[in-house]
Formats: sequence, structure tokens, C-alpha cells
Amino acid sequence: MEWLNTREGERLGALGPAVDAAIADLVERDAVARVWSGDHTLWQDDPTEVADRLGWLRVGPEIAAAQADLDRFAADVYGDGFHHVLVMGMGGSSLFPEVIATTFARPDDRPRLSVLDSTDPAALRRVEAALDLDRTLFVASSKSGSTLETASHLAYFWDKVGRPEQFAVVTDAGSALEASARERGFRRVFVNRSDIGGRYSALSYFGMVPAALAGVDYLRLLRSADVVAEQLQPDGDPHRHPGLRLGAVMAAAAKAGRDKLTLLLDPDVATFGLWLEQLIAESTGKSGTGVVPVAGEDVAADLRVYGDDRLFVGLGWHPALDELADAGHPVVELPFENAYGLGAQVLLWEFATAICGAALGINPFDQPNVAEAKAATNDVLARIEAGDGDPLAVAAEPLDALLAQVRPGDYLALQAYVDPESPLIADLQRVRLALRDRLGVATTLGVGPRFLHSTGQLHKGGPPSGVFVQVVDDAALADGGGPAIPGQDFGFGTLLAAQAAGDLATLRAHGLRAARVTVDDLLAAGAGA
Repeated sequence: MEWLNTREGERLGALGPAVDAAIADLVERDAVARVWSGDHTLWQDDPTEVADRLGWLRVGPEIAAAQADLDRFAADVYGDGFHHVLVMGMGGSSLFPEVIATTFARPDDRPRLSVLDSTDPAALRRVEAALDLDRTLFVASSKSGSTLETASHLAYFWDKVGRPEQFAVVTDAGSALEASARERGFRRVFVNRSDIGGRYSALSYFGMVPAALAGVDYLRLLRSADVVAEQLQPDGDPHRHPGLRLGAVMAAAAKAGRDKLTLLLDPDVATFGLWLEQLIAESTGKSGTGVVPVAGEDVAADLRVYGDDRLFVGLGWHPALDELADAGHPVVELPFENAYGLGAQVLLWEFATAICGAALGINPFDQPNVAEAKAATNDVLARIEAGDGDPLAVAAEPLDALLAQVRPGDYLALQAYVDPESPLIADLQRVRLALRDRLGVATTLGVGPRFLHSTGQLHKGGPPSGVFVQVVDDAALADGGGPAIPGQDFGFGTLLAAQAAGDLATLRAHGLRAARVTVDDLLAAGAGA
């Protein structure tokens, strides 16, 4: 099958020689064969968080072999009259289910799939209001089984429903979540391969259980991945290897200063950009280097707003790719036919990201800075419990003072702790694009706490070129801190506010340019751009 001949879609311009050199180096190091053999020395001498992180290479056929079990489980859920399935997870446990829920049409006879990955009280109330609690299957997904947000969501709905036949989990063997689910007699426990990191888990039970429940033809997704898996094998011409080429392009571009990988996606698969953001940012953003994924940024009417720090990658043909290539920007067009091709895209990008890590000299499977934000959140919550001042009181600063620090080659990251489906998101998206055009830098828009589990690693551990603008929904702390979390001394609103305060403190501890501003200040700046 020739459709994934990525070289045919490359127009690299002046970046071409650097890509050739990167490919030559990777071929010399026998990188493709070493990926498949699980040779951790391709990335680092120490096998920690490498040797046990390569299960994604072979998980697709295993899930396909479990078809009868998955289909029977989904049929039983439907047969018992469930109208909804709510996946509760964060990062790798929620982003591909979100792709499934928003990309594929739901058969009329299957439950509606929703995803909850927010601690915002308004989001929680909105999701709950859309459910028939007596006819909802709650699926808690967490690799570690200890994710604070997921544990809080599970506690909340368990307290409201309390019927084990309405709960299932996807987790690693031996996790606290597995033990709790078995003790309570949950309807089902799916034990995932433990050698798959969260952001590489889309084609495992974490992505395919929700797909099966929603009536999506998950086998078709897996088959498209199988086709690519054949093309990613080490035999054949390495210079035409799709994973090697894409990974080399990403790494060469980053080293050349074109570290803003701008994704052009069809609107029908736009949420795939959220999944790609986590894969790329969390895998490469560390040790002061990395690739900055830019998703959801509409193409500018005036291409002069783009600096020489961009690499553009499109899934399928996009009219702007021709114009961007003509303007001297490197572009890559990946063959893409329809949404079921996302299975192939998942495996291609996972492989390419692993190769990119090898070329950049970093471990693409760890996330050394993610724990910092979690620790900072816990510190804020501990100070609240101890009565140590008011750690949630973060003063807003003038936006203009922060924007004045933006330099060419930076990226501006808007971080909004609001309901992901708030109308405010559309307003912030308009502000984002206006500021891009005004400042001439790449812009991103992340919703908290979701982005803490995706791009948060890059923000702290990647290149120090980010300027971070934080806004928080003041209503989150209403009603005494939002809905109560069973077993905790704080509510969801307090948790959200602690996550925002903790993340801002962590960014500043790294010496990064970051401030909280008011929503009105940010909206006004966008309107005036």
C-alpha cells in the first residue's frame, strides 16, 4: 500500500539538507530496527522508563484478538438499557476517547459517549445534567489508578449512584483503582498492558473500550494501524520509511529553530489535534528542547505573520500548504482519506515521535516535569487545610506588561481554567488568533486542568520560549468551593483554583514569563488587536 509515502508529501525547502543529515544519522544508528527490538540505548543508557514503555508497538493485534470479549461487553451494556457512557480520565486516558466521541457518528442503538476531564464546577454540573444517572455506565480510566481528578470524579458519581453494575475501569494491573473496583464488585475491570505510557495508549483498552461501547468500528481503526505497522518495519529502503522521515523532519526542524509544529487538520477530525498535542509535547518537551505543537490555529489571511520558526504538517491536502510552501516554509502533507485512517495516524505519529526523541537525544517516554504541577497543587491544598494564609489568592497583573515581553520566536500560551464547553472558549480562540496576528508569534490555547496532562510537560521542561497567560473562572469558587468531593476536605472549585495557583507557581519557579490576568483584560486586548 503506497498511500503513506510521506516523502512524496514533503516540501522542505531550505530545511531539506538538515533533514537528510538527520536521516543519515538515524540510518547509521540503525534506529528503526532498534525501536522494534526495544533497545533502550537508542534513547538513553539507563533502561528506566524506556524498556517498559514500548508495548504500543504491538498492542493493536492484541486488542483485535479480544474482539469477542469487547463486543460482548458492549452488547451487554446496550442490552441492559444504558443510554450514556461517561469516561472519566485525564490526558492519555481521556483524549483519544474524546476523539472517538467527537469524530464518529453514533449508531442510534448505542449509548452516547461523553468524556469528563475537568474539575471546573460548571463542567461537572453540565455533564451531570446531561446524564440519566440511572442509565449511565461510568468508566474510570487511569493508568496509575491514582490520578487525583479521576479519583475525584469517581468518588462523586459513586456517591450519587452507588450501584457497582454501573461502573467499570480501565487501568494497569496492581493499581489502587483495580483493587477498589474489584472490592466493590464493579461491572468490569479492563487490565491494560502496563508497558504502555498514557499518551501512547490510544489503540489499547484506553481508547478501544470507549470506541466499542459507542458502537464505533474499532476493528477498522486497528486495521488501518496494521497497514502502517507493516510500513514501519525495518526492512525496505530506510530513506522511504514514513516514521523515520517524519521523526527526522520534526527533529531537524526543532534544531533549526523551526520548533513550532503547526497542524492543519480537517474540522471533522479537529480533536485529533488535542491527542497529538499531548503526544508531541509530553514526549519531546524536556531538557530545554522540544517540539511545540500548535493545534487549532486557523491559517492566517496574511502569511507574513508567520516567522521562520514554523513547520507545517497537514493531514490530507489543505489549500494553505501550497501557499506556505511557496512562501518558503517547510510543509509536510500526510496522506489521509477518512476518520478511520486515524488508527494509522496514531501509530505513525507514535513511531515518528519516538524517532524524534532519538534524534534530539531525549527520552520520549518519560515526563519529568509533570509531577511538579501535581506537587504544587498538593502544596496549595495542604496550606489551605493548615490555615496557612490564602494560597488561592493570586493577584491579576496587567496583560500589556506580559505581552511586552514577547519576542520573535516565542510562543504565547493562553491557559484557561474554565468549562471546556463554555462560550468563553470561542472568545478566547478569537483573542488567540488576534494576538498571533498582532505579535507575529505562534499561539496556543489550553484548557485547565486538561493541559496539565498534555502540554504542561513542555511548558516547564521544553525550550524557555513560552509566555504564559493564565485566566481563571472566578465563579469556580462559588458555593464554598464548588460541589463537594466525597472523602476530601475541599470541593471541585477549590481543586481547580489550587491547580491554577500551583501551576503558575511552578512556571515562575522555572523563571518563565507567566502571569494571571483578568478575563476582561484578555478579551479587551484581543478586541483591540
